[in-house]
Amino acid sequence: MAARARRRKEGCVSFFQLSLIAAVALLGPLLASPRKWHLPMVLGQLLAGIAIGRTGLGLVDSSDPTFTFVADVGFALIMFVAGTHVPVRDRAIRPALAGGALRAAAAAALAAGVGTAIAFAFGTGHAPLYIVLLASSSAALVLPIIDSLRLAGPKVLTTTAQVAVADIACIVALPLAVDPPNAARAAVGAAAVAACSVALFFVLRWLELSGTRGRVHDVSEDRKFALELRIQLALLFALSGLAVAGHVSVMLAGFSFGLVVAAVGEPRRLAHQLFAVSDGFLGPVFFVWLGASLDLRALAGNPGMVLLGLCLGAGTLLVHGSLRLLGQPLPLAVLSASQLGVPVAAAAIGTQLDLLEPGEASALILGAIITIGASAAAGSRAARTFARNAPAAAG
Repeated sequence: MAARARRRKEGCVSFFQLSLIAAVALLGPLLASPRKWHLPMVLGQLLAGIAIGRTGLGLVDSSDPTFTFVADVGFALIMFVAGTHVPVRDRAIRPALAGGALRAAAAAALAAGVGTAIAFAFGTGHAPLYIVLLASSSAALVLPIIDSLRLAGPKVLTTTAQVAVADIACIVALPLAVDPPNAARAAVGAAAVAACSVALFFVLRWLELSGTRGRVHDVSEDRKFALELRIQLALLFALSGLAVAGHVSVMLAGFSFGLVVAAVGEPRRLAHQLFAVSDGFLGPVFFVWLGASLDLRALAGNPGMVLLGLCLGAGTLLVHGSLRLLGQPLPLAVLSASQLGVPVAAAAIGTQLDLLEPGEASALILGAIITIGASAAAGSRAARTFARNAPAAAG
């Protein structure tokens, strides 16, 4: 306790602590190594943070301003990379957008009823938040699973469109749902971020069509300047600063800018550089920070919050599994229920603003972990059904 108080007083993360964070984050790749498990790296990183944070040994202080700021930078980069993974330029996905949007809307309608019922049953008053959580899908998880398992076919494309639409809509709605009294202020901030993202799209598209971006790329590659990475990071951080000033999450800024870059066309070299910066360091720091900020002891001492997490996970699977009635294969319906960015952001924002009940942030993560486990099993099932169609689809 004395060491923790001293670290809080000093207000900075030491190099030894940073080394510890980077080391324990290796638990993510370790758990994700067995291909048959289909586990995302985030799971191991969250568990590592839980082990060294408030729940476990208390070796790091999640309230440290430096730790928190570096984690926010990592969060913005994670959502930026997730946005670049949305295949907005793929012509094959465009005809599937109508069906995907219809399923996303149906999931939102079902989530309204289930989320309201859960909020009423537990008396938290957070029905808008639960509705957004239940309706959300994680493009950052689902799209890599689809790619790694080589799932193909029209139904897979429709599911991809559904996940992208749901993820975008819920990312926009989350700041409004987490803090309803300040929803108007958050809406203005979200609109400002969206307007700047649209403006950036036209500027970057003009630079691409005029050949300016290509010339900069050639100079950068020849002289090893990494100019594209520098420019993209500067724009990302500027948009994130605008989001913070507008009282919305950097999640919205990162994902919006990722969509812009995906729409313009992300150079392969830039993708490799961003992978090194995000997945190699700043992303793991964020997930370890998030795990360290969770107090599972409060969750263990509050059976009601454990039950809340189980209900949120089961409710999400129920909402998305019900899309089987609209003709979506059950494995793909369960796969679309996978959650990551939205519940993580809800826990992070709610913890930072002190808007959640004790143990509620951990309950949100527990619900997300349930969906991750179910989506891993559903992905394996879908691989046996839809991967066989991949050669025909490619032909």
